[in-house]
Amino acid sequence: MRRRATPGRPIVVKIGSSALALPSGGIDQGGLRRVVEQVEGLWQVGHPTVLVSSGAVAAGLSTMGLRERPDDLPGLQVAAAVGQGKLVESYATEFTARGRLVGQVLITREVVAGRDQYLHARMALERMLDLGIVPIVNENDTVVVDELKFGDNDRLAAIVSHLVAADLLVILTDTPGLYESDPRLDGNAQLLRAVRDTDAVLDELHRTTGAGAFGSGGVATKIAAARMAAWSGIPTVVAGADAPGVAVQAAAGEEVGTWIAPRRERLSARKLWIAFGLPSSGRVRIDEGALLALKERGGSLLAVGVREVEGTFMVGDAVEVIDPLGSLVAKGVVGVDAAVLMAETGRHSSEIGGEVIHRDDLVMLV
Repeated sequence: MRRRATPGRPIVVKIGSSALALPSGGIDQGGLRRVVEQVEGLWQVGHPTVLVSSGAVAAGLSTMGLRERPDDLPGLQVAAAVGQGKLVESYATEFTARGRLVGQVLITREVVAGRDQYLHARMALERMLDLGIVPIVNENDTVVVDELKFGDNDRLAAIVSHLVAADLLVILTDTPGLYESDPRLDGNAQLLRAVRDTDAVLDELHRTTGAGAFGSGGVATKIAAARMAAWSGIPTVVAGADAPGVAVQAAAGEEVGTWIAPRRERLSARKLWIAFGLPSSGRVRIDEGALLALKERGGSLLAVGVREVEGTFMVGDAVEVIDPLGSLVAKGVVGVDAAVLMAETGRHSSEIGGEVIHRDDLVMLV
């Protein structure tokens, strides 16, 4: 099931705060150095590599002399603003000692929500890699608000993987990989060596684990990121950050960590942007007939199949499509305002001026 990463293709490495932050606050320079060695190791074997790094808030707390993480948004933003510079400075020092430049890239979801901005972000990252520069990517926590957050750096890493057409996503964490259950509670928990993104064991882990489980980001966010990457044919390896050379071993197809296989069918670049770049402005719940038409006939979503509407979306916004049981099945760009659709739910598309979501603007996620 595993495969070797294609020589010359980019790789994205994500490192979480749990592998970088000291228990007392601040950045563990030894842990940061190990991450740099992992990334530089990939460059040395021919893989241009992007580093998505958490740790800005932790770095800011120690610099500001704070012992506890602020519980208010402005406090967190200030800590991130102070810490991001210190974090990148530490990375620059380590990479410079190895003869490599770094570049700071701060992203919010708003940056990739617009198609032009999405493409410009892609071109900037690709140019940095062409020049042999390591992009150090983080969410712009200083200015971001909840409505525009990616939610966590695992998902951000998956978005970046789409942007640079990565051949592999490596998520480095504080455990050797994903386990079938929480190893802190179950002494017999088995490491999952290789799974598909659709496997039921991942559904169960996603349901039963949250933030803080097995690491700061949680197992659920790592599974979500791996599933996002899988849609564009990108495999994910979740592995231990403290294992020397594990990223290079993952790129070589060796059996390290947990391998989450990619899907055979890949989404186009535009549909990847719709699915994972555009924030959702609402939801529509559809009936069984509409679900069948979407899944088996590849049709457009018509008003006659819509049963409920949530949100105040406008034409051109992205919305999530929910099945009768409440599960997410698709996402797309709507051709009808929410107010019009609410008034005309269940009526034929010809009576409200066209499809709710044209099939060219619809991404099936099941």
